[in-house]
Order: sequence, then structure tokens, then C-alpha cells
Amino acid sequence: MRVCVIGLGIIGSVWARHLASDGHQVRSWNRTPQPAAPGFTPDLRTAVAGAELVMIVVADPPAVAGVLETIIPVLPQGAVVAQHSTVGVDDTRAYAKLVAGAGGRFIDMPFTGSKLAAEARSQVFFIGDDAGVLDAVAPIYRKLAKTLQPIGGIGAAMAIKLCFNVLIANLNQAYSESYALAMKSGIAADTFFAALSQTVSQSPLVELKKPKYISGDYSPQFSIKHMHKDLRLALGLAAAAGLELPETATVERAYAEAARRGMGDLDFSALLEIVRSGSRPHLFP
Repeated sequence: MRVCVIGLGIIGSVWARHLASDGHQVRSWNRTPQPAAPGFTPDLRTAVAGAELVMIVVADPPAVAGVLETIIPVLPQGAVVAQHSTVGVDDTRAYAKLVAGAGGRFIDMPFTGSKLAAEARSQVFFIGDDAGVLDAVAPIYRKLAKTLQPIGGIGAAMAIKLCFNVLIANLNQAYSESYALAMKSGIAADTFFAALSQTVSQSPLVELKKPKYISGDYSPQFSIKHMHKDLRLALGLAAAAGLELPETATVERAYAEAARRGMGDLDFSALLEIVRSGSRPHLFP
């Protein structure tokens, strides 16, 4: 297929390489030029021209809105717009209407799995699809993913993505606190993780982040700034539903503190350093 990848960050750059190696005709675009990327095209409208599949994987709702505003006038009739960025549920539904109004087909398709999973083609895509759009692009995504998981209509996939990021962020906070307490208690890191592996508390998240906890190498697999944005979106979704998420609200404040300290581009496991530094009155009132 003729595929345009919009957004060449940690994940989009990997997808572009995979798609090219799978034999697709790839064009790519990024706000900051990435000339080494497969099919990099500096002009966004030119990148989208003739595409059968447009994959959007950018930072946040304003970035998605800006992309759509630019490409809608040149979107090929019948093209599939797969929206992978984590945004709000209402945002997602608004984007779908915009694309449909331009003669395109929209699919709500957030994913879980960071850089390592993208490299290994083992991410999970959640599918929000009102009109059987997935059938047109499933052969492409099956080569990128471990699972294509249907969730419901447009917006449902985005909602469950936000739910799961709430869980991941809270688990990371709990693991960070447990690990920091063990270190303060004189327990060796290898002893801590060996013992943890024998309990029901063990999880794939522990295995993924263990090297970062131990080494302090917080090169990003999924950054603090993006997780912080997702927590804010999740809290907004909860508030609209009349639901309080008190633990998540506390963790969000820890992310806000990390951002204040200039840690936004680090991996979210770096929240361990916020725990190690001790709580602050403005952080945990």
C-alpha cells in the first residue's frame, strides 16, 4: 500500500522502517526534519498526496488537530486515517467526523507497548471502529503487532488506552516506592528483584523497567511528558463521568514535579528519582 507516517518520534520512526522493509510505498513527515527516515517528505500535504493509509502518531491533541487541518484539503477520497496518538475521547470523535466529512475513513487505533515492543513488532493495537475500516488495513498492522484488539466504536479504544495508562503509571509509582524503600533498608537490588519474581506482584512492567531502576539510565522508551499528558487526559475523562481517581491525581502531581525539574524527555521510570528525593508539601498536600 501507499502509506504516509506522520510523526517520526520513538514509535513512528520504527514503524516507518518496518513498513518500508515490508515492501510498502512509504512517505513520512515530521515537524522536525528527519531526512534519514524512509520516504521523508518535508511538506506534509505532499507526503499525504496519493496515500491509501495515513498513520498519525504525534504528541498530543493540538498536534493531531494541526495535522488534520493541514491534510484534510488534500486527503485522497477513501483514504484510511489511523489515529494512533493518545488524545481525548471527545477529540477522537471530533477527528472522525472531520475525516468523514472530507471523504476519508477514520479508525481509532491507540496502542500499548513502547520502543522495544515496536522494534519487536509486538505492540497491541486497540481498535475503535464503527464501519469495518480495520479490514482494509489489517494485513499491514498484523505485521507490526502482536494483537489487534477490538474494543468498540470510535472513542472506545481511546478510552481503554487512557484506562491502561492510569494503571501503568500507578504501578510504576508503587514499584518505585517499594524499590526505594528496599534500597533504604539495605537490600541489594538483585535480591529485591529475585524475591519480587516469586510473588504475585511481579509483572512485565517490572521486567521492562528493572534495568532502568538499577542503572539509572532513563533514556526514553515512553517519556515522562507523554505519560503526564495521558494522565491529565484520563483525569479529565474521569471528571466528565463524575468519577474521582485520588491515587492517579497524586501520581499526576509527581509527574508535574518531574516536568518542573526538566525531566520531561526522560523515560517515565525516572519517577523513581522523585520518590528518592522525598515528597514536597506542594506535591503531596
